[in-house]
Amino acid sequence: LLISGEGSDRQIYLKDIATVSRGYVDPPPQLLRFDGKPAVGLGISTVSGGNVVTMGEALEKRWKELIAQTPLGLDVGLIAVQSQAVTTAIDGFVESLYQAVAIVVVVLLFFMGLRSGLLIGFILFVTICGTFILMDFYGIALERISLGALIIALGMLVDNAIVVVDGMLVKMQQGVERIRAATEIVGQTAWPLFGATVVAVVAFAAIGTSQDNTGEYCRSLFQVIFIALMLSWVTAITVTPLLGVMYLKVSASGGEKQDPYGGRFYRIYRGFLSACIRWRWGTVAVTVTLFAASVWGFGYVEHSFFPNSTRPQFMVDYWMPQGTHINDTAREVAELEEYMMQLEGVQHVASVIGQGALRFMLVYTPEKQNSAYAQFLVEVDDYTKIDALGDEIQRYIEERYPHSIPNVRKFQLGPGEPGKIQPRFNGPDPDVLRSLANQAEKIILEDGASQGVRIYWGERVKAIRPVLAEEQANLQGITTQEVAQEIKAGFEGVRVGVYREQDELLPTIVRAPDVERLDIESINALQIWSPAAQMFIPLRQVVSAFETVFEDGIIERLNRKRSIRVLADPKTEQASVILARIKPKIEAIELPVGYELEWWGEYRDSKNAQEGLKRGIPVFLLLMILTVIMLYNSIRQTLVIWLVVPLATIGVTVGLLVFKQPFGFMALLGFMSLSGMLIKNAIVLVDQINQEIKDGKETFTAIVDSGVSRLRPVGMAAATTVLGMAPLFPDAFFVSMAVTIAVGLTFATGLTMIVVPVLYAIFYRAQAH
Repeated sequence: LLISGEGSDRQIYLKDIATVSRGYVDPPPQLLRFDGKPAVGLGISTVSGGNVVTMGEALEKRWKELIAQTPLGLDVGLIAVQSQAVTTAIDGFVESLYQAVAIVVVVLLFFMGLRSGLLIGFILFVTICGTFILMDFYGIALERISLGALIIALGMLVDNAIVVVDGMLVKMQQGVERIRAATEIVGQTAWPLFGATVVAVVAFAAIGTSQDNTGEYCRSLFQVIFIALMLSWVTAITVTPLLGVMYLKVSASGGEKQDPYGGRFYRIYRGFLSACIRWRWGTVAVTVTLFAASVWGFGYVEHSFFPNSTRPQFMVDYWMPQGTHINDTAREVAELEEYMMQLEGVQHVASVIGQGALRFMLVYTPEKQNSAYAQFLVEVDDYTKIDALGDEIQRYIEERYPHSIPNVRKFQLGPGEPGKIQPRFNGPDPDVLRSLANQAEKIILEDGASQGVRIYWGERVKAIRPVLAEEQANLQGITTQEVAQEIKAGFEGVRVGVYREQDELLPTIVRAPDVERLDIESINALQIWSPAAQMFIPLRQVVSAFETVFEDGIIERLNRKRSIRVLADPKTEQASVILARIKPKIEAIELPVGYELEWWGEYRDSKNAQEGLKRGIPVFLLLMILTVIMLYNSIRQTLVIWLVVPLATIGVTVGLLVFKQPFGFMALLGFMSLSGMLIKNAIVLVDQINQEIKDGKETFTAIVDSGVSRLRPVGMAAATTVLGMAPLFPDAFFVSMAVTIAVGLTFATGLTMIVVPVLYAIFYRAQAH
């Protein structure tokens, strides 16, 4: 390029006064390293509505085709492949689904005989196949939540069929002809089973309609359960009686009617139930005592939001003092990479410097751009080694690099962000905000149970600020903006144009040579153009001094107010336990007028998720109550049914304490579904009592006989649900829900078969005889 100087007709080449070179942005805004070497990362996302597994298989095929063309000295590695994680999770859940189906079928065969067990097992198979078809029709993908929902619903899918098949068997044993037995039992139970199924479905509706991000994450849970349970009711009143007429048989007895409840187990239960009804107030007292004890014991259950993932990869966040040059951060990262690669079990280490990684999974929250920040993504050969490796890495960095703040974290199986404990102060003055944050940080550090404790703004960073001599600047016709532009050109460089190279737009930057711009003393030698003098003059003629000041490198705002956060993650305890200790102390900090304290992190996420549920719970709770009232047109019977719901707390408390599981969001969903199951069992029992009274029996006899007749179907339904939860116990995401349902239903079913008859006897003043 030819250029000319001011007031001169001569033209000279640009190369005569400048060195033109092509290179990367310096300093770089972010860097990537993989296994100790500089790297370039490529992020690929699935199109909306696409299949991530199909995309992963296509990428793997294409990668194998291109790998032979890789230049010598260039290696290709994988930081994260979501399709592999999805395939592993799906395969594991399909295996769990097979196990759950096998468990349910074996239980049915054992308790109901070969023909009945195979019949109900076939109905289960039809229902599952129909559910998959409808899931595809409505665009519900196969993923962790939807498959887990199918396993959760599995035990309940056979409930309706069990009631119909058991009712047919009983009538056939009493001498009723097959078709008539099928017609009578379907006519008697169709609408009560429909109401009970609706109640069980509506118990999950709050999560299905929640507008919170947690509701979006778990929405397929409600959708799958809705499809599966409603389909199970349809098959129970259509296919089940048809197959029952075709294949069910009862043993010959010489033409005499058989007593299907004459066995020893039934006689023991009948005697115990009769005694409980006679001593009804004593039974109520014992039940209330157990409930009160469970409420007291629930106070010892830990609380959490979502559990950690079993992904064989974990993160190490690494913060250096705010303002650290990215090259200095990269230098320490290289040292730590070398250390981590030597640890047993570590396969790969990817390092992202200057900001977080590309968002390679839904629940990952990348850190914003920051030259003092780096993140290691450490891949291991077995996820069970993560705890030991994490502790070792955390301890090593804290001891060898005391100027840094490390934080080893696992991936979560749900929504969340770094810093499970986050007090946030909002107000106008940065100095006051920092003072408040320092007090909160001190309290958290003194507690000693947290790691990665830091103030989000970081330390104040050193800055050089020119003091403009306004009078001289005005005389020279120089503005503040021109001074700023000249200093920027002398050090960082200014963009003066764009060079187009095919489809690439490369910015053209003008700046001083390295020898000048890398030496702060050269600021005194900068020249600036004076429009008044029509010549370059020393910058010092219009700048009286250069002040060295400390200023905030990061300022965060919330609702137009300055906001500062203190972030911390738990070491070994649950975040809720630590929060319970430090929250009163931090809230005791005296806040000046105009300042406020908010709690973010896991506390806020959990609160928002629960509030999302609470907004829908009153509506759906009312719908469940109205459904029961419509079934019986009786307030007393509705009370009998709903009074058993609190009994779920007894088993839930025992289960969570015994299995050492926290009460988190998934456990909350399990409790809601458990409530629906209990109401469903109570509806079946109350309906049978009403039918017995309608047939002319006295109230006491009807209550006892109904309890005996419903013992097998209710017990079978509970057994299939409880044992169907077994494959979910090893799963980190669903274990708390599985424990809640399995143990809670075990206790609650036994209590239901006693308490519901006792409450019915109390409300209807049944006289014992």
